[in-house]
Amino acid sequence: MGKRAKAILFTAVGVILVGGLAAFIAPKIYRDYFVAPAAVAPTLSANESTLKADPGEPLDPAAFVGDWQVGAGSYAGYRVNEVLNGTDVTVTGRTEQVTGSLTAEGQTVTQATFTVDVASIKTDNSSRDGYFRENVVRASANPTATFTLTTPLTIDRVPNSGEVTEHTLSGDLTLAGVTKPVSVTVQLRVDAPAAGTNTGTVEIAGQIPITFADFGMTAPNLGFVSVEPTGSVEFSLALDRPAAQ
Repeated sequence: MGKRAKAILFTAVGVILVGGLAAFIAPKIYRDYFVAPAAVAPTLSANESTLKADPGEPLDPAAFVGDWQVGAGSYAGYRVNEVLNGTDVTVTGRTEQVTGSLTAEGQTVTQATFTVDVASIKTDNSSRDGYFRENVVRASANPTATFTLTTPLTIDRVPNSGEVTEHTLSGDLTLAGVTKPVSVTVQLRVDAPAAGTNTGTVEIAGQIPITFADFGMTAPNLGFVSVEPTGSVEFSLALDRPAAQ
């Protein structure tokens, strides 16, 4: 083989190797340098031991009878995994445009409805957000996602003030215009009212696993990057007394 032929061959091999290396490295660069780190999953405790802690005095259930509404500091959104040439990239979207209410009677939550403005959910990429709004949830026709409690939740043991406990909520999730029954484990923290007030605080956090197809949605697939067929709806809610109470 002549020198010229060898040079051409080596160049071609080099291009193939560099191209293959780039295909392997590029997704990792995309994940590590061009995508914002995924937001921390909503939680009310740093570890499992916190769930068993008793940080305050026993609560008086009578102090929490009545209506509560979603207040400042609440947010909701989603978590999915993008797959780029075999490399998983976790993406989270968030919005503070959340409304809703909860009603308690003694130690039982009798009603709860929470609504999210899906068109306001944002990630670190406006193009991704536009595709999500227009092609996935079809926000122009389905501007909100809603969770409605369908089975009352009775808290058997009265927690202490500030204690984080776990409970399972059964309800209907409406997403992209489709309603499905779901069961979700949530963390709940109730802080007793300050002296001379009846305000107190109630916080709820959790994740609802979903499969896109169950809600008539198609997980995005653009060839070079796709989204796994499952994900989760996430929320962290701070509840206040309505102004009238």
